[in-house]
Amino acid sequence: MTEKESFSSKLVEFVTELKGHVSTDDGQWTVKGFVDIFENVYTISSDTKIVSKILEIHLFPQILAFAQANEYKVVLATHQNYYPDISFVKASDESIRFAVDFKTTYRNPKKPHLCNGFTLGSHGAYFENRTSTKNIQFPYGSYSGHFCLGIIYDRAVGATIDETKAHKIEELHSIASVASNFHFFVTEKWKIASDKGGSGNTANIGSINNIDDIVSGRGMFSKLGEHWFDEYWMNYKKITVQDENGATKKISNLREFVAYKNGDVSLVVDKRNGEE
Repeated sequence: MTEKESFSSKLVEFVTELKGHVSTDDGQWTVKGFVDIFENVYTISSDTKIVSKILEIHLFPQILAFAQANEYKVVLATHQNYYPDISFVKASDESIRFAVDFKTTYRNPKKPHLCNGFTLGSHGAYFENRTSTKNIQFPYGSYSGHFCLGIIYDRAVGATIDETKAHKIEELHSIASVASNFHFFVTEKWKIASDKGGSGNTANIGSINNIDDIVSGRGMFSKLGEHWFDEYWMNYKKITVQDENGATKKISNLREFVAYKNGDVSLVVDKRNGEE
């Protein structure tokens, strides 16, 4: 078993234990809000970025224990916009590193087999130049693997959450949780990638959004392999070709890219954001 296979296996086993650290017996998040010195409890927002950051803090003691048990050092991103969230560095050989990003999203309440998807990191400078240190903790090429520690949950909506109200500490157990029904998983990020960019205007890689496919690592590149993922996103919207009418266009989908590179188009798993 390679070091990467060993790390992946241990990480997969580790996440099976995490639900119990953050959930009540009925699946509610044990975090209800934040407390001031007067013992007032203020409900947190259901905003995904806030939930994600608090979950990361909530789970950090377990992450640290996992690293120590498996003889890795934990190196946190030194800047807010750096990739990855956590670098696991082998204590006995610091050239062995694994990138792990926390990825948190919520289920679509109308289509619970779908989630809101993830952004899987930049396909910009550090992705294209594997020795670059721009916006990344260690050069991209120095990592032995790039993993997502994913969390999918149900988001509380409507009148159940009142963010304007302060509660007394005695009311803690009666406060509604902003998140519930957590599902934890681990996968290499290329296995859940789509061929479309993530949200916003930044150069982010998007994910598929079918939950079963995410948990099983059945993204668009899953049959092609990581090499195709790397090449496609290094060249995203950079290759200009002619269409059947003689007009020029830039390649921006995986099927066209694989055909352009004379690859096996039948290996493209045709899943795109919002189409599953």
